Amino acid sequence: MAALFGCRVRRLRTAAGLTQEQLGAKTHVVSTRITQVERASGARPTLELARALDAALGADGLLVDLWPHVYRESFPDWSRTFMAYSARADAIREYTAHVVPGLLQTEEYARAVLSVGLSHRDEQHLEERLAARLERQKRLASPDRPELLVILDETVLRKRIGGDDVMRRQLARLLKAAAEPHITVQVLPFDEGAHDVLGGSLTVLTLADGSEVAYTEGADHGQLFEDRPDVRRFAVAYDRLRAAALPPRRSLTMIRSAMEEDYRDPELPSRSARRRLAKEQLQQSGGRQLRRGGRRNPRRGSGT
Repeated sequence: MAALFGCRVRRLRTAAGLTQEQLGAKTHVVSTRITQVERASGARPTLELARALDAALGADGLLVDLWPHVYRESFPDWSRTFMAYSARADAIREYTAHVVPGLLQTEEYARAVLSVGLSHRDEQHLEERLAARLERQKRLASPDRPELLVILDETVLRKRIGGDDVMRRQLARLLKAAAEPHITVQVLPFDEGAHDVLGGSLTVLTLADGSEVAYTEGADHGQLFEDRPDVRRFAVAYDRLRAAALPPRRSLTMIRSAMEEDYRDPELPSRSARRRLAKEQLQQSGGRQLRRGGRRNPRRGSGT
């Protein structure tokens, strides 16, 4: 795909009558970078560069559309296959043990997650991964959007990633997403204890023809399962997790509580403080009524 991308850039540049140096000037890179892109050598083009090349060459989105495929080539075969399945799945069922699923991450939360771990190499690699993740999120708003069912381990709500402000906005994003008719979010509480997917994450995809694939992932590895007996085993495991998780309404209450209590804006009172204030105001209001000689709940006479 990198070679195909480079070939398209070279043809478009030649058709436009531009030299590599001229195209580099239009896209704010040196001419040797254009040479690398056209020869599919060196670092892969970033999404920012793909957009700049697309605009400079009048490619009408062709290069931007090709870029995700170029980026995926840096992943192992099994990961690329999973991403291809995910891009056309009718239903996505996810359980995540440690972080919010990529499809529902805010940009700042995603940046914080991608900035750590054994797979992180350098700033350019980070920007490429971040751009690809945000690009994949667009499908949730497209006409062919999938049904998305997400189960979050309670750990996800309590693990401070990026700081309080980042977490507060991320949990708010979850609440907003859960209001969409095609997205369901549930929380698996701590007190459920051990389960079949303990320590990892699981995704089960349902494709248009009714077939399914499963994908499990750890901190620095993943495995794709396509054989029907294996997929069925993981689908059953997911169903068990969903049965053990809190119902959607109670799950959203827990998310909201974590957002307001664990990561609340320090300038705002906590929920417990607001309740205490409301109780004090109610008591003060009742006391004023009694001092005026009135009764809060006057009783009717017996008539005798």
